Amino acid sequence: MSRSPNPLVQLTATRIREFMREPDAIFWTFFFPVIIAVTLGIAFRERGPDTIHVAIMAGEGAEEVARVLAAEPYVEAQVVDAATAEESIRRGDVALAVVPDAGGVRYLYDPSRSESRVARLTVNDALQRAAGRQDPRPTLDEPLDERGSRYIDFLMPGLIGMNLLGTGLWGVGYTVVRMRREQLIKRLVATPMRRGHFLLSFMLGRMVFLAAELALLLSFAWIVFDVTVQGSLLALLITAVIGAFAFTAIGLLVASRVRTIEAAAGLMNLAAIPMWIVSGIFFSYHHFPDAVLPIIRALPLTALVDALRSVMMDGASLFAVSGSLAVVGAWGLLAFAASLALFRWR
Repeated sequence: MSRSPNPLVQLTATRIREFMREPDAIFWTFFFPVIIAVTLGIAFRERGPDTIHVAIMAGEGAEEVARVLAAEPYVEAQVVDAATAEESIRRGDVALAVVPDAGGVRYLYDPSRSESRVARLTVNDALQRAAGRQDPRPTLDEPLDERGSRYIDFLMPGLIGMNLLGTGLWGVGYTVVRMRREQLIKRLVATPMRRGHFLLSFMLGRMVFLAAELALLLSFAWIVFDVTVQGSLLALLITAVIGAFAFTAIGLLVASRVRTIEAAAGLMNLAAIPMWIVSGIFFSYHHFPDAVLPIIRALPLTALVDALRSVMMDGASLFAVSGSLAVVGAWGLLAFAASLALFRWR
């Protein structure tokens, strides 16, 4: 008698065929991350400093201030009346308003805006130098533009982590909820398979396309933005596999009992959006208060992005990022164990 096919193998093959037949899934897995990389790469491409927009209130000394600021390469200043200057500050059209006074100037700006603080320092430096100030210590500016020091180098590992989170949560969670909603899962109860086989098939199916997904994003980043991986490609792949495992497990946990797409969307957003904000995808999470940093570092996306950045930017080994990978792996194991305990066929 011939041996019966292994349920896990058959289910994994089914997951792969389902994925290949869904153009939407292919787009969101392979091409959407590239679109995000293009958009953010263009937005933060290598370029000179942003222009500082300044309003100068009309009055005695305004023309002299305008003449000094006109010589500054990154300052665009315009003399306007007091009402226009104050309105421009409120609307954010200008970062700073300069009010010439007898013997000096006053600055109107919002100190909570970083661009306003930069504008104040730049404009004040220009005016003080024009008035004869000399710096006692010489300085030299050396812009950093080599690979590894640019914003795009910082951004790419974050985008990879964000993509692993998105495809794990939405790619897997929505599929499980849709199958339950269409009564497909209910029909599988009578088949000779275990609950673990069913859930593991989603993980294995996800891993099949991970290498191609990662290769596409890295190749695009290298060709378009000259972003390279300083560390081992094998270390990067293993890190991505652990991340994909963790977020697929979280996706299964979210969908373990949910019956509607609306409920699933709410839970997935609840899990994903806080991590998008605080996990350092687009900016360093060290900007948050020190009291919450331990909590932020304990999140799976934070640990994964830290590990990806260490491998890609610093050439770190797997041993060097083992602490971060342990955090990610622990989230995956706990989430998968919980999904096994909570999952219901109906």
